[in-house]
Amino acid sequence: MTSPKADIPENIMGVAPIHRLLLSMSVPMVMSMLVQACYNVVDSIFVASLGENALTAVSLAFPVQMLMIAVAAGTGVGVNSLLSRSLGERNFARVNQTAANGIFLACASSAVFVLFGFLFVGDFLASQTDNAEIVGYGREYLSIVCIGSFGVYNQILFERLLSSTGKTFLSMLAQLSGAITNLILDPIMIFGLFGFPRMETAGAALATVLGQMLAAAIAIRLNLSRNREISFSLLRFRPDSDIIRRIYAVGIPSILMASIGSVMTYGMNLILIPFTTTAAAVFGVYFKLQSLLVMPIFGLNNGMVPIVAYNYGAGARERIVKTIRLSALYAEGVMIGGSLVFQLFPERLLDLFNATGEMLAIGVPALRTIGVHYLFAGFCIVSISTFQALGDGMASLLISFIRQLVVLLPAAWLLSLTGSLDAIWWSFPLAEGATFAVSTFLLRRVYRLKIAGLKPKRNSVVLKG
Repeated sequence: MTSPKADIPENIMGVAPIHRLLLSMSVPMVMSMLVQACYNVVDSIFVASLGENALTAVSLAFPVQMLMIAVAAGTGVGVNSLLSRSLGERNFARVNQTAANGIFLACASSAVFVLFGFLFVGDFLASQTDNAEIVGYGREYLSIVCIGSFGVYNQILFERLLSSTGKTFLSMLAQLSGAITNLILDPIMIFGLFGFPRMETAGAALATVLGQMLAAAIAIRLNLSRNREISFSLLRFRPDSDIIRRIYAVGIPSILMASIGSVMTYGMNLILIPFTTTAAAVFGVYFKLQSLLVMPIFGLNNGMVPIVAYNYGAGARERIVKTIRLSALYAEGVMIGGSLVFQLFPERLLDLFNATGEMLAIGVPALRTIGVHYLFAGFCIVSISTFQALGDGMASLLISFIRQLVVLLPAAWLLSLTGSLDAIWWSFPLAEGATFAVSTFLLRRVYRLKIAGLKPKRNSVVLKG
């Protein structure tokens, strides 16, 4: 039968001027992602003040955190893509079913990491180093992050529900609340200020988890009170295999894509630690600094994806093309600026983390070499998100697989055989150059197959139930 919401006016993603729409949807997400990146960096700066071993421990724990966020964000991408396309098609019954099944998947995924936090954290850390102090710091940190993972899972899911309907400002408010809470609690819990017990790395983890829980609570509240395009109730909820399949058609490639990053990080740690544990610490610092560049672009993409997905559902070819072009232009501008910073100020960046003389000797050439790959990275990141928005998750997965497992890790291992630590860092520009070539080829292909022949769809939705 016809949807009871068939008379709802066209969503702004189908009618607003693209340039203004992209900025209005992306800027709040960019700002919130930038704050997120800042508190990740500040978190590591506080931990670094405990000593290099504490910083190394957090770096060795990072692959599991990446995997956790990969599953949460990948599920969110699948929910966002299907929900936005359903809005574009004005299929409101599927909109609500998608939201409810997304909540179910987020809770189920979190339970897996809670189990890991109780049982397997020590074994994971011991597989990378036999330094007892590093393993001790890492166990304290990672156990708390995993056991409290339901906070980040619900935060990401409910923020994606807001952004999928164009309410990125509300999504930003939820994320900012968590980031600011983390920033405030970090020094208090790490160093034991204001009568609080000194918890060191455990305090950093607890501050992170509490910030995520608060952000999740606010995002849930905003969805219930302000997101009127989604109506869902879990009282009579039953998992829908078709909706879950549609979510994971995009979400699983996205999860695997980000999980590949977790495998790459773990592999790089294994390659670097035989040289010195300081090299692993430098690699961890690089990842934190990189987030200051990449997280805002992810925010841009969070604004771009629902626009592309909505207009793909509506058959608006020109709006899709213009959105992709503007997003790539903005992303490249950010990454070129980041490359210049890495070339000109590597010492100052490392000094933020209480860098020792050895860390500076390793880190300065590392940051300068790695910084070269940013010249290509903006375009590649936007390409990956474009494929996700169009429901072609396999293309995104292929790009990430080629970059990190086919090129980056093998190149790093081969370069390590030279005995030169400086040579290993060149694996990053090599991998990004290959990724740029593949992204260009696949983007042209997806345009020919999915975008070029689109025709506008208006008032053509018929719903069941």
